[in-house]
Amino acid sequence: MKRPAGKPAARKASASPSLTALGKAAVADLESVIARMQDDAADALIEAILKARRICTYGAGREGLALRGFCMRLFHMGLDAHVIADMTTPPVGKGDLVIVTAGQGWLDTAETFMKIAKGAGATTAIVTAQPGGRGAKKADVKLVIPAQTLANDQGSKVSVLPMGSLFEISEAIVFELIILKLRERVGETAASMRARHTNLE
Repeated sequence: MKRPAGKPAARKASASPSLTALGKAAVADLESVIARMQDDAADALIEAILKARRICTYGAGREGLALRGFCMRLFHMGLDAHVIADMTTPPVGKGDLVIVTAGQGWLDTAETFMKIAKGAGATTAIVTAQPGGRGAKKADVKLVIPAQTLANDQGSKVSVLPMGSLFEISEAIVFELIILKLRERVGETAASMRARHTNLE
C-alpha cells in the first residue's frame, strides 16, 4: 500500500521516548520559562486591565486560542471583555485597552488592530517573546514571556515541544496566573466567577 504524498513514514513505537519522559521534559521547559520571568513581569498589563473601560483581545492560531481563554476569564470576573472579529465586538476609544499576542515579535493583523486602536485613542498591549520585535515597539504595554517561538525553534538547544508550542502553553499558564492576581484586586472569588459561566452548554 502506498503512503500518501507528504506523509512521513511511521516509526516503531520502541524508538520513541515514553509519554512520561516526554511529559517531564515538557514540564521542565515550562518551569524554566516561568522561572526566567520577573515577579513584576505582568504588573503593567494588570494595571492596564484594571484601568480599562473595556478590553478587546486579538491573536492568531494557537496563540489566539490562549488569548480567547484569557478573555473568557476576564468576562467571568465581570469585566467588559471581547474578542476582536467576533460579531459583538464593540468600538474602542479613549479609556479602552486592546491586547494582542505576537510571540515571534510581529504579526501583521495584530499590528493593524493596534494601529486602529491607537488612532481611536485606546491603549495597546502586546504579549510576546521578542521584546525588541516590530510589534512590541508599537505597543504601549508589553508582557514578555521568554519562551521558544517560530523565531527560534531551530538548533541544538530547543524545547522538546515543537515550533511555538512552548510559548503558546506558557502564555496560557501566565494568563491564568494573571487572572488569580486580578481576582484578588477586583474582589472576585471562584464562586462569583463561576456564577457568570454560561449555562447554554
